[in-house]
Amino acid sequence: MGDSAARPTAAVLLLHGGREIGTAAPPPWSLAALRMRPFAGALTRATRGHGVVVGRVRYRCRGWNGACEDPVRDARQALDTLAQRFGDVPTVLVGHSMGGRAALRAAGHPSVRGVVGLAPWCPPGEPVAQLAGRRVVLLHGEMDRVTDPRASAELAARAGAAGADVSMVLLRGADHAMLRRARLWHSLTADVVSALLGIGPEPAVMARNSGFGGLHQREY
Repeated sequence: MGDSAARPTAAVLLLHGGREIGTAAPPPWSLAALRMRPFAGALTRATRGHGVVVGRVRYRCRGWNGACEDPVRDARQALDTLAQRFGDVPTVLVGHSMGGRAALRAAGHPSVRGVVGLAPWCPPGEPVAQLAGRRVVLLHGEMDRVTDPRASAELAARAGAAGADVSMVLLRGADHAMLRRARLWHSLTADVVSALLGIGPEPAVMARNSGFGGLHQREY
């Protein structure tokens, strides 16, 4: 984790994607991890001068691994480490695919203020109670053939009913790898995170129809 300040005022943790099952240690570099580098750059630029630390969660294994839920354990450990180093700083989790699932699961940690799920993996029956009181933004490409945007919409609806403030954004012409309309993926994520941390205005994709809570759906 790189520091943008000796004692940051806020933090962003990035969680890249991975395999459904994979108990081997992750390699130093992977395509899934590389996909998050431009997001890290966009977030660093967007939050520069505001004392925000941008880091990434390091996984112990390459996969979700069933009931072990290894990426969730890693995310929670990273949040605990962050709190031990810097205190209770407001934190936003940004996760892609498997990392999106892990970010949503870890959102109940007391440091988490919001979650940005990028084409998240949302199997049926995922828990949503931990999202109550959190702001959640799910970005999903309509052409995604790896994770289903309809599953994201279903989770978003349940989370909204459970007390989360959820925005579901469908990106027209975008795919799972986030290569199509890449600049839009990066800029929207940076804008949303800035708003969640209170250092930037809320983009249109987060516009509320009423007060806190519920589901707000947009296409972009």
